[in-house]
Amino acid sequence: MKQKSVLVVGYGSIGARHAEVLSVLGCRVAIVSQQKIERYPSYSLIAQAIDTESPDYIVIANATILHGRTLMDIRSAGYEGDVLVEKPLVSQLDSKAITTDLNSYVGYNLRFHPTLQRLKQLIGAETVLSVQAYVGQYLPDWRPGRDYRDSYSASSADGGGVLRDLSHELDLVLWLFGDWIRVAANGGHYSKLEIDSDDLQSVLLVTRDCPNLCIQMNYLDRNTRRFLIINTDEHTIHADLISGALKIDGIIENYSFEHNQTYKNMHESVLSKKPVGLCSFADGVAVMSLIHAIEDATEQQKWIRNSIQIHG
Repeated sequence: MKQKSVLVVGYGSIGARHAEVLSVLGCRVAIVSQQKIERYPSYSLIAQAIDTESPDYIVIANATILHGRTLMDIRSAGYEGDVLVEKPLVSQLDSKAITTDLNSYVGYNLRFHPTLQRLKQLIGAETVLSVQAYVGQYLPDWRPGRDYRDSYSASSADGGGVLRDLSHELDLVLWLFGDWIRVAANGGHYSKLEIDSDDLQSVLLVTRDCPNLCIQMNYLDRNTRRFLIINTDEHTIHADLISGALKIDGIIENYSFEHNQTYKNMHESVLSKKPVGLCSFADGVAVMSLIHAIEDATEQQKWIRNSIQIHG
């Protein structure tokens, strides 16, 4: 079988992770970056990289603010194959950068977390009454050896802030509990962190399959935590995404996973042309629509309704 050729655009921490995972999967990896890369063939221009490497698959992993333009550049260069855009899809919805793209996916790899795969099975036949989702991690601890103030996370202009950085939770609640119907929110920059992006957001949400859902996301929790608590008519389910434990009415199921396993499964899904479970382009747009609605709800301090159901 022909070795798959993959192009990774951007070589920060997440770009390097994608490159490593794809190498382990047996792909030939090349990088588009202004950095000097010794480990992989590298290019400074996307068109040149596409022309030389003839990639089977492209991963966009540069700064969030560049995602939309990069996707347009890739398509303008004549590449019609599969693209995975690191989350979120873009920093702002822009009609010039966002058009339906059936061969593009968004890198919400937590969909492939074994605990969440099991959770999705469990709730399929349940009536969900309430959901609490929480994610918190202290921003200065995110990238060891790098000053957090120099990261894109610290800059709202670069697409940073918890709403975008931690938007896995927004994707997960839409994936698990259906289209959002209305949303209220409160958030902003509250801490002493030297950033100009939001460090805390609290969201109240009504979705198609859940009448009462709350989400908190923050850069503040020095005890990294990521979990969901679901109450149904029949059960209480606690899903811990850090440990992999799933507690159903006090009975614990443990799901072990390797550090990069969710990334491996996500890339394998694209490479095998079996996109079941992947976040589609339309799903990624739906997440961005919810992000904008949360920002509007925070600013206006009122409920915002979803006028167009676009989550597929």
